[in-house]
Amino acid sequence: MTTSTSGQDTDTKVDDTVGYFLGFSVGQSFSQQGFQAEDFTMAGMQQGLSDALAGDAPSLSDEELAEVQGKIQAIIQKRQSARAEEMRKQAVLNLEKSKVWMDQNSKADGVKDLAEGIQFKVISEGEGGSPSPQDTVRVHYTGKLTNGEVFDSSVARGEPAEFPVNGVIQGWQLALQKMKVGSKWMLFIPPNMAYGERGSMPKIGPNEVLIFEVELLEIL
Repeated sequence: MTTSTSGQDTDTKVDDTVGYFLGFSVGQSFSQQGFQAEDFTMAGMQQGLSDALAGDAPSLSDEELAEVQGKIQAIIQKRQSARAEEMRKQAVLNLEKSKVWMDQNSKADGVKDLAEGIQFKVISEGEGGSPSPQDTVRVHYTGKLTNGEVFDSSVARGEPAEFPVNGVIQGWQLALQKMKVGSKWMLFIPPNMAYGERGSMPKIGPNEVLIFEVELLEIL
């Protein structure tokens, strides 16, 4: 049993590692563009690769090449339109869920309103200064969705993050300017102060509430 770089186990032995790497890279690119396995055959792909690598002329006429390019464009546009519609529906559903969640969370012990719908809870209060929008800060943080799924964590990486206050999402910008160095807060950020309708795929969907545990370590 071998372990892949993604952390998943695989017992498939790869003899041609270069070919596999190239094929996997091409497959990832195709997938990101919206292609699916049923859109073409491996035999056709192999023939095209072989002809190109050999420096041969295409086996298709100019008219056939133009026709295929039209088919490819139609496939991509159809998949993109379907995905966009799915995202729009999910955005509407998530927005309603987010409003309900934030309303319920506002009633939890220790939760206070900050500004622009942002909620926070003080875990510990520091005694240092507060940063301005132009300052660069060093922080430790863990970000979660409302279902508890962690999407990012400097704590897990074991290395604090450094960034300008005005270079992060609006919810963070407003909260950091209210925090003192040494403070640790829980932040509950509504979609309009986070990534909004677009989300930050693949980990953060459209109109998601984001929960952060943030510790302001230093103003640089």
